[in-house]
Amino acid sequence: MNVNLYACDGKWLMVDLGMTFADPFYPGVDLVFADLEFIEERTDDLLGIVLTHAHEDHIGAVPYFAQELGVPLYATPFTARLVAEKLEEAGLLDEVELNVIPNEGAFSLGPFDIRYIPLAHSIAEGNALLIDTPHGRIFHTGDWKLDDEPRIGEPATEEELIEIGEDGVLALVCDSTNVFNPKPSGSEGEVRAGLLDTVSGLSGRRVVVTTFASNVARLRTLGEVAQATGRQLCVAGRSLDRIIRVAQASGYLKDFPETIGMDEAMDLPRGEVMVLATGGQGEARAALARIAGDQHPIRLEAGDAVVFSSRQIPGNELAIGRIQNALVAKGVMLVTDRQSMIHVSGHPGRPELVALYEWLQPEMLVPVHGEMRHMTEQARLGREEGIARTIVQKNGDLVRLAPDGPEKIDEVRAGRLVLDGDIIGPADGEAMAARRKLAFQGLVTVALAVSPAGKLVSQVEVAPIGLPLEDDMAAFLAEAREDVAQALRDLKGDRKKDRLAVAEAARLAARRAAQRWSGKKPVVQVLLCEE
Repeated sequence: MNVNLYACDGKWLMVDLGMTFADPFYPGVDLVFADLEFIEERTDDLLGIVLTHAHEDHIGAVPYFAQELGVPLYATPFTARLVAEKLEEAGLLDEVELNVIPNEGAFSLGPFDIRYIPLAHSIAEGNALLIDTPHGRIFHTGDWKLDDEPRIGEPATEEELIEIGEDGVLALVCDSTNVFNPKPSGSEGEVRAGLLDTVSGLSGRRVVVTTFASNVARLRTLGEVAQATGRQLCVAGRSLDRIIRVAQASGYLKDFPETIGMDEAMDLPRGEVMVLATGGQGEARAALARIAGDQHPIRLEAGDAVVFSSRQIPGNELAIGRIQNALVAKGVMLVTDRQSMIHVSGHPGRPELVALYEWLQPEMLVPVHGEMRHMTEQARLGREEGIARTIVQKNGDLVRLAPDGPEKIDEVRAGRLVLDGDIIGPADGEAMAARRKLAFQGLVTVALAVSPAGKLVSQVEVAPIGLPLEDDMAAFLAEAREDVAQALRDLKGDRKKDRLAVAEAARLAARRAAQRWSGKKPVVQVLLCEE
């Protein structure tokens, strides 16, 4: 979830405002954001938010924070259209200034002169930013790769990048995601050949292809593959519909074939249809998961095929595995990038990084966008390739690039926020900590009534949730009730009349009983009435 800040002469520039999807560490949460407290305290000096491209980890937080930050947004046309749709859905389209910058366009914000530099990536209009300041120029790569046949857009050429380098680059702020890959990331042109060969070999089968919806180049390829193999094309998934619509409005996918509806697709002979479906990362509500569970208008049978034209994002392996197992159990054939050349990464491998170093000849290297191991390795690679000055930073580090940089000069708070229902709150707050404990340990509720003198005047009620005691539940409940009653009888003197002492005695007794029976230490809630 990329949020980058640059400061010059007392003014700030934000590059990207992204989010990430939650994992099981945040139960009940869908989205995770960067905590923007640092820049929220400096909004008077924040000049704008410049968006490199339209992936969710670069634009996904815009509808949640742009209005509060109160500064203009800047994006190229395709990215701007997707951002505008997000703002419209949030009812903020008229509240947030969105400036559309032409591809390869330039503009100025205070001490920052900014130019979009097109680079290949797995989405239309992937861009680097050339940020010129009185103290030197920054080449901020965004997400990128090298691709001689990108199929969408025209990335900057080697000659153009060399020219930028000859004019001087103070710092290369560079994507580290794929630094451990010893090979180039590969070309979308190669994927076209691989997909055409794969689908051609599946004649007579109903074929579903799943890919990242945002990869407009891949969608163009799949449209061509459908036509070349004599198949009608059906689209299953709202995000695919949106990307296709926005891409065509931006001048892409001009020759994309007319699509057919799902009912029509199911009426065609099996070998005459190809379905594009969302859900290749195992998303439970996406089209592919519902197809695998026979809960979708598109139905697959033994002998049909699903082609995964995508890679597994780390953390999604179990979810993807569940869907793949469900499909295989139906007799469906699976094709992944391990079997055929049907996917390439959108991030640079080591040879591409080395080429960019050579072309730009930066004075210093600042690795970003990756885990600590990725950024550390890219810094090592840069030094190995002759970049004398590098720095490995972590979230919250304040680094001076000029003069005499790079040098860490401060460390500021940089936390996480979660979208929990309709509320944005701290990821490390009490609510999330309690929910994790409930998820792992379960809950026991104890209800009882006592007299003013502290005598138990009702039956003790014990109600557990999430304890693994199906076969022993009755015995556990009986013992827990008696343990609570005995704990109250054991209270002496003023403690018998102290409601806090009574509740705590009941809580501990119930918790000990639960631990004795289940090995769990549940959260225990005591409901105490006085009669």
